[in-house]
Amino acid sequence: MDKRTSIAGIELPDHNDRQTYSITDLSEEFGVTARALRFYEDEGLIAPERQGLARIYSRRDRARLAWILRGKRVGFSLTEIREMIDLYDADEEHEAQRRVTVEKCRARIDLLTRQKDDIDAAIAELEAFVATIAEK
Repeated sequence: MDKRTSIAGIELPDHNDRQTYSITDLSEEFGVTARALRFYEDEGLIAPERQGLARIYSRRDRARLAWILRGKRVGFSLTEIREMIDLYDADEEHEAQRRVTVEKCRARIDLLTRQKDDIDAAIAELEAFVATIAEK
């Protein structure tokens, strides 16, 4: 296992139990560029504090970054990711976030399954075509 804090997109706790992180800390930890972190900030997905020119990221920013990267990995748009992570504060039990996230994940699974079936069909057709051509 590498030094990153996630396995297959599942956030792992920070074993150092830090409260704040620098842009370098999160860039190295999650394998993203500082530019990507600044982009997510510009998009309002994370909101680091500023100390002079330095960005100081909170545990909340770190958790939101883990959600962002997981969502991107499975093909969600930033708008969809924003909707899911912003629901965290909607209620104390996070029921709305869970419900919306499950719905979006199921819809994404359905789409990916259809795409996989289309790819499998295209591969089979190409294999049959190659076999026909190779026989001559």
